[in-house]
Amino acid sequence: MTTDTAHRVNGASQADGTGTWAVLLPAGRYDAERLVHHDTLELTGLDESILPRLGDQVAVLTDEPPRLVAVGRVAGPAARRPEDPDDPQSDRAPDALVVAYTRRAFDEPVPADELILGGPVTALDAATFRELVDRLGPAPQRRTWLVSLDLPIEADSPAEAVRLFWAYVQELGPRELPAFVSPSGDELAMQAFVLGAEANQDPEEDD
Repeated sequence: MTTDTAHRVNGASQADGTGTWAVLLPAGRYDAERLVHHDTLELTGLDESILPRLGDQVAVLTDEPPRLVAVGRVAGPAARRPEDPDDPQSDRAPDALVVAYTRRAFDEPVPADELILGGPVTALDAATFRELVDRLGPAPQRRTWLVSLDLPIEADSPAEAVRLFWAYVQELGPRELPAFVSPSGDELAMQAFVLGAEANQDPEEDD
């Protein structure tokens, strides 16, 4: 699998005129994308001479080893905003490349060892892009899940208990709090998830 370096500035073009690209997630971003749902991916600090255009298709990858974790389309640059949110007169932050996800595979990444990445953004020829995306297979069928989070909280009133609940959720988040999920109508199949992965919550089984 190879990249098309001849079209690195404007992206390799498909029959419909859209470019095809590989975008590498920054260090640490993979875990963040696995833990909390995001509709878009925003990347800053990129070489403005090597950027996809609006509507171009993007394969999102993580490195070491290279794996395909999502597919999306360029939704446009984010509006420039103050670097310091409390100071509207501060220098403007650089534009971001915004990719709207169309398919996610963060829980089951697809190997892409043969792909040669030229940096955070690499132009791909259309055939290479399609071959890579085809490895994902058909999209799984969506279904309804029941997700719960139970916390024993000491408080002097129900309202205070709810406030403490949300405080704990914001402070601890998905990295520390176990969430319990089961298919709708099959509560016996409930599983606990921590850090985006199934976690055993039965101390007796650990022994």
